[in-house]
Amino acid sequence: MEFEIRLLGSVEVRAAGRRSDLGSTKTRLTLAALAADAARTVSVDTLIHRVWDDHPPGKAREALYTHISRIRSALRIAGGDAPAIVSRTNSYVLEADPDRVDLRRYTSSVDQACSLRDGGDAEAALRLLDEADALWHGEPLAGIGGSWPEHLRAAADETALTAAMTRAGILLGAGRFAAAVPVLLPLAEAHPVDEALAERLAVALYGSNRTAEATRLLQRTRQRVVRDSGLDAGRGLHRVHQGILAGTPAAVLLGEDAGMGRKRPARSARQVPDNLPRDVPWTGRVAELRRLTAALREGRGSSDVVTVEAIHGMGGAGKSALAIHLAHRLRDDFPAGVIFLHLGGRAADRTPPTPTRALRELLRLLGLDAKQLPYDLDELVALWRSLARDRRMLVLLDDATSSAQIGPLLPGASPTAVLVTSRRRLPGLPGVRPVSLDVLPPEDAAALFIQRLGARRGAEAAEDLLEVVRFCGHLPLAIEIAAARLLARPSWTVSDLLRQLRGGGGLLSQLRDTERTLEHVFEWSYQELSADQQLAFRRISLHVGVEFGAPAVAALTGFPAGKAERVLEELLAHSLVSELVPHRFTMHDLLRDYARTLVESGDFESEGDVRQAVRRLVDHYVRTADQADRLAYPFRSRMNADAPDPAIPAGPEIADAHAAEQWLIAESANLLDILNWLVNHGTESQLAVCVHVLAGFLDMEGHLAAAEPLLRRAVAYWSAAGDDAGRARALLDLCAVHTHGSRYGEAIAVAHEALDIARSLADRELEIECIHQLSIALWQTGEYTLVRSLQKESLRFLLQTNDLLRIGRSRNMLGIVHLHMAENDKALDHFTAALADFAKIGDERGRYSALNNLAEYWRKNGNPEAAERAYREAVIISEGLGNRRDKATLHMNLASVLDELGKTEEALVLYGRVLPVLRGVGDRRGEAIALHRIGRAYRTAGRAEEALRQHVAALELTRLIQAAGEEVDVLYDLALAERDLGRTAQAFAHLEQSLGVSRRIGALVEEARAAGALTEWGRERRGDRDASIRSDPR
Repeated sequence: MEFEIRLLGSVEVRAAGRRSDLGSTKTRLTLAALAADAARTVSVDTLIHRVWDDHPPGKAREALYTHISRIRSALRIAGGDAPAIVSRTNSYVLEADPDRVDLRRYTSSVDQACSLRDGGDAEAALRLLDEADALWHGEPLAGIGGSWPEHLRAAADETALTAAMTRAGILLGAGRFAAAVPVLLPLAEAHPVDEALAERLAVALYGSNRTAEATRLLQRTRQRVVRDSGLDAGRGLHRVHQGILAGTPAAVLLGEDAGMGRKRPARSARQVPDNLPRDVPWTGRVAELRRLTAALREGRGSSDVVTVEAIHGMGGAGKSALAIHLAHRLRDDFPAGVIFLHLGGRAADRTPPTPTRALRELLRLLGLDAKQLPYDLDELVALWRSLARDRRMLVLLDDATSSAQIGPLLPGASPTAVLVTSRRRLPGLPGVRPVSLDVLPPEDAAALFIQRLGARRGAEAAEDLLEVVRFCGHLPLAIEIAAARLLARPSWTVSDLLRQLRGGGGLLSQLRDTERTLEHVFEWSYQELSADQQLAFRRISLHVGVEFGAPAVAALTGFPAGKAERVLEELLAHSLVSELVPHRFTMHDLLRDYARTLVESGDFESEGDVRQAVRRLVDHYVRTADQADRLAYPFRSRMNADAPDPAIPAGPEIADAHAAEQWLIAESANLLDILNWLVNHGTESQLAVCVHVLAGFLDMEGHLAAAEPLLRRAVAYWSAAGDDAGRARALLDLCAVHTHGSRYGEAIAVAHEALDIARSLADRELEIECIHQLSIALWQTGEYTLVRSLQKESLRFLLQTNDLLRIGRSRNMLGIVHLHMAENDKALDHFTAALADFAKIGDERGRYSALNNLAEYWRKNGNPEAAERAYREAVIISEGLGNRRDKATLHMNLASVLDELGKTEEALVLYGRVLPVLRGVGDRRGEAIALHRIGRAYRTAGRAEEALRQHVAALELTRLIQAAGEEVDVLYDLALAERDLGRTAQAFAHLEQSLGVSRRIGALVEEARAAGALTEWGRERRGDRDASIRSDPR
């Protein structure tokens, strides 16, 4: 042959017996990457992967072109009939006869030899095998490393194994047993668990009068198979062993074609299966692709254990598309073939294939004659594992229904890898960490929609496009259906499609094309459920919120708590719900819509059943919230809730205040949704009770905007109902919301109204609570003397009771008032006593509140170190149970003392975290204090302009909310910042205002501070003026 490319051994170009110099290893590898597919187009991306694996250089295309240019030069120098390398669109092709490439000629010769053998021409087959062997000059691509060269070597080795097995089969069939032994022996050593190979070698040894060796080989092989796979060896080994022991002639043991006893299923010559469905242009799922690619490539060279990866997710999430795309990407990694096997039962008249049926299909795809395949499952498993033992294939098992269905399809120890997709979780696959496929992120969902539409259509209104994919729930199948529907209506714009999705008739009815509907996809999953699972699936769609737990499902279904939890876990396994955090679930919007259509169809349950389910849900939330509220906010004056309905399964047991707060936080969105549902569908009585139950939560967690109008409705309801006690408690709830919303005038007014009702009812407990709420509102406005009087009155009465909670709370309040009135000794006494009261009853919230105030005492009395210790102790306690506002306030106070201790940068970091929280919960007083203290820290850091801006913002807010106590401090620090900047007139004006407000509210310490500063500044001002006069040259 005039021209030849050698890959079997060193990569070479030979012409007329001369070898052309190819230069670098990468250039030789580039030639091999083209020659392996001679006369076939190879994409640039494939070439780059073959040459550089997954680590291409920065300019890989330019580097590839350089190597191709060198190869072209070498081919030109070779002259004669050397082929050309032709550039095509984003690809190259080596236009050479495949027989000019030794590896391709070797493979072709082996395939022809197999055909000749099957046709009965054994001598011609042996001649071809001799010619093929003469082409083998050493290890393929010798001296070249990398994953693709390894794959090519593995494929060549497999061809060599086929050649040797064919040669041995011919020799055995001719009775030349001794000649067959040296052919089979090295193969058996290299493949110690290949049962077919062991059977042939045993017969060859036996036929050569080496019976003991044959017996030992069979025993060793059987033990190795059991050890490696956990399965018994196939019947063939046993039959050969029994035949040898019985003295059966070797020719009889060979059977019809050197295949042990019965004719082995015929296999087409060197068939490499590849039945993958077509790939589609891809976008998104980058992290999932990276993880799965790495996992499958990591295990590709190992024959010790099979690599199994799994993808699960709800219907329409794109599991099959991802797996198919991944298989296309990894084709080169699995040279023995890529097999796609669908395991689901999607048509109404089709059930999922049994393992037996699936194995027969798998073996048929490997080229075996279906007519000759056994029907016994064990025989099929043994045959499949024997064939897969030394093949590096990728098997994609799509839409698997269970672990039991998959188990028999897994090869034993083998370089074959398996990729499984399923709508169910498959816990029976040991060692497999499945990829859970969720919906797409918004940006990837938009990119998919644009890709399916094409660049021109995808360039339409971006906002409408994002809204379309939001309506699709970012679910890939829904997005593809929406895009297909738009493409089918050329006159439509994205805006037209959006109007259709927004219109009536149900979202699912709009997300369909001529071939696909989401209802059909969801129906496959629904039909696989048990009756209890179906009921839970439907009823979850009645939940008024987005998230839910097992207790809510129990209320909706009427199941006992344990059963509800089990059913919910089963729905999770079917990918029909998602677990956001432990024990908190959600259902995709489109699945929820599908479930709701089942409910509304009337085919499964009556309207009465549905109403009862929703009533149980609402009652569950109200009853559990009442229990949580009494633990989390025990100081509230509470009305008695209705007796629990025995038809409602018991909700979660809430052990303590911490657990109560955690439940309220976890269910916060649902509690607001329950309130909204009652506004639209409930009675005024239900709403009034529910808003009273939730008032403490709404207030403490900053849901002030939602709470106020509902509390006003509650006040109106109790008034109309003539229930004075109910009205007073609703007024107290409204007072707390006004106070924390910094509307102190309104808070004081409703507190007085509630106090009048309490006194008219002679309800002392209610009266004490009214006084406390009134005191808080008055204290915020600087009415310290009045607050002191009210709290002393309350404390005198409380000391006659054993109510340590309220006694401690009253002492804590008195301590704050005394501290602001410069009565420091009394303040310390009250804080210390309050701490003792709270400690006795284990009230951690009371403890951190009193510690916070004690820290303020230490700070004001010149001991910032003690203040820091007290604040940090309070912070630690609050972490377990404090609400967001309390925690933010504690951190703000700690930041203030850190600033005083010179830790200004640490203080500013804390302030930066605190301010958004205070704004988020609507605590305008807290926001004003934070702005003021941030300004103070900036001044400490020498950033006077920034300090000034913060103080001005704080002053505006304190005046807006009429927080006189804070206004005094802000005015003082604002004056200091203005003085630093040389704005003397403004500084004096604000200092005088601070003095005036201090006197008005009786803040003696602040009054003395402002008066002293005015005196000192005035003295300095006169001194400066006198000095200026003395130095005047006139």
